[in-house]
Amino acid sequence: MKVVFMGTPDFAVSSLNAICQAGYNVVGVVTVPDRQTGRGLKVTYSPVKQYALDHQLSLLQPEKLRDEQFQATLRSWDADIFVVVAFRMLPQSVWAMPSMGTFNLHASLLPQYRGAAPINWAIINGEQETGVTTFMLNERIDEGGILLQRTTPITPDDNAETLHDRLASMGSQLVVETLRGLQQGTLHPKPQPIVTELNLAPKIFKPDCAINWNQQGHRVVDFIRGLSPYPAATMLMEDDKGQEHSFKVFQASFQSDANSAVGQLVTEKKSVLKIGVKDGFLHVLSLQLSGKKRITAEEFLRGHDVKNWRIIV
Repeated sequence: MKVVFMGTPDFAVSSLNAICQAGYNVVGVVTVPDRQTGRGLKVTYSPVKQYALDHQLSLLQPEKLRDEQFQATLRSWDADIFVVVAFRMLPQSVWAMPSMGTFNLHASLLPQYRGAAPINWAIINGEQETGVTTFMLNERIDEGGILLQRTTPITPDDNAETLHDRLASMGSQLVVETLRGLQQGTLHPKPQPIVTELNLAPKIFKPDCAINWNQQGHRVVDFIRGLSPYPAATMLMEDDKGQEHSFKVFQASFQSDANSAVGQLVTEKKSVLKIGVKDGFLHVLSLQLSGKKRITAEEFLRGHDVKNWRIIV
């Protein structure tokens, strides 16, 4: 069975590697064009491109997926099936091309958390379980027939990074299992169940990362976990000179306290940094001042006298 793989980030590399290790004939890889990043505008490759180069796999990087030359080359690879992991939305002229169709790996238990950021939103919303799903692509985003699913608990110690890595590993195994089932004819897509309460997972932008201190403490902790370490929850503090400072917050815990005030800033013995929320105090454990490195709250307090600072709510 000839396979074309489409993907971009590290999450997708796990699946591409698993397909290759399982002995499938990967006739080509499709990923995003190279980008210029940083102050020096250094050209960077996607992780999937780097893997393809390291393993001498044929590679396409189309700017537009409807480009006739791209589609002609893709068609010439004569693949039986396309596998998509963390890539772009495909036009029907692409996903309908192979004889066995195209399937996608999604980092949630569909139909829940359709969208670009399912890992983040599952933690932010306090879910205790998530998983991975393979499904056939159709004309509706993340709504094709389900092939296979696997579940995993979300523990209180999980953040977006740990859950990402676990789902990438689980997903790579599921992709190979899906390929095997489709090849053997033992696996068939089933319609996604209809649910009354549907949680979505839209792309997260910078303004979405600001901490809402008016929420309950456990919700704020989940919000921080769900964005840690990237793109990271953010907060603003004003110093005693009226200057604003932006912080990323990576880790926090919650202490219930009926006497807290939202936005109240409390420090204890130059080692504890607490901020009032709706029902107690958030203990900030790890943070990063804009332009600086990530440090513990104790390290931050040793270098800054914040007794007259305030949280911008």
